Amino acid sequence: MEPKNIISINGNDFTFEPGETILQVARNNNIDIPTLCHLKAATPTGACRICMVEVEGARSLVASCAAPAGNGMVVQTESPKVVEARKLLIRLLLSSGNHNCAVRGSDEQGWTQFQLGAHKSDSSTELCPVWGDCRLQDLAYRYQVSGDGFDGTHTPYPMETVNPFIVRDFSRCVLCGRCVQACNEVQVNKAISFGYRGSSTKIIAAGDRPYGDSDCVFCGECLQVCPVGALVEKDARYELRQWEAQKVRTTCTYCGVGCQLNLHVKDNRVMKVDGVEGAAPNHGSLCVKGRFGYDFIGSDKRLTTPLIKENDRFREASWDEALNLVADKFKAIKNDAGADTIGVLTSARISNEENYLANKFTRAVLKTNNIDHCARL
Repeated sequence: MEPKNIISINGNDFTFEPGETILQVARNNNIDIPTLCHLKAATPTGACRICMVEVEGARSLVASCAAPAGNGMVVQTESPKVVEARKLLIRLLLSSGNHNCAVRGSDEQGWTQFQLGAHKSDSSTELCPVWGDCRLQDLAYRYQVSGDGFDGTHTPYPMETVNPFIVRDFSRCVLCGRCVQACNEVQVNKAISFGYRGSSTKIIAAGDRPYGDSDCVFCGECLQVCPVGALVEKDARYELRQWEAQKVRTTCTYCGVGCQLNLHVKDNRVMKVDGVEGAAPNHGSLCVKGRFGYDFIGSDKRLTTPLIKENDRFREASWDEALNLVADKFKAIKNDAGADTIGVLTSARISNEENYLANKFTRAVLKTNNIDHCARL
């Protein structure tokens, strides 16, 4: 019998498989180690250092997301040394850029003055667009710290609002790298990367061009993994707060893959869409159509009443009148020219059940096999 690998975390012994990190072992055993930059499906970088733990015998704190578990290792995840280090890191992150949430310090100036400055740079009189749905804010509340005591860092890059889908707010970017990893390792689009150096570092597309002029395909994977307010859906920005939305899970009907979606609904209107994390087949990833192609649902241009054309003009009609007219037309065509003169096209954008009904109607009612599917978009 092979000997087991044993690691002690917070005084409890756990077994682990070779190659697992300290963070993986902890999460497998319901021990919470906070993270900010860690992305489950990507190579761990240890960039933010929030996940640091104390390992007995180690000269310094260890990034648990990147450190492999070792047999006999003794780990503390919330020791005084660890907590103090996390507090310092969170304070530094809060002091860098425009984090005007409820835990943000005022940089030795009056709160009103600070807020007015934040409002001016953000073009809004409200708090951060992801207030209440921000990982950095959660950590600040958890460890009861603010950005007080550090000079605020000015971001020289203006907000990018020119593309139709995503607002890029560089003043809120903490350079965690999650968006870069999501683009390069999860979606493998390789559209963005780190650019420049030192205090001028920023996330850039090729040639430091706006998203709309770059290789970006607007899958929105970067947006979904951003832990702060640096990347936000343009249409939902300041229009939707997390607690205002009802989350409805459904299946995307744009193609036959069956991606799982969360519809964020407010006042019976879809305000934004994201992928369901951990659910097959997409595991949170979406394409541009699945993530952003929902405006038509609540469009004021949609028809709400059947229309019948008479004398080259449309008039409104009841459903019974419209359906009876279509049925009479079908009957007349079948009787005069035969059922095979009728053809039916269904859609890749409707559900399997609706396509099944169309198939049934075509073959059983119209008595023809002339049915095709527009999957070749």
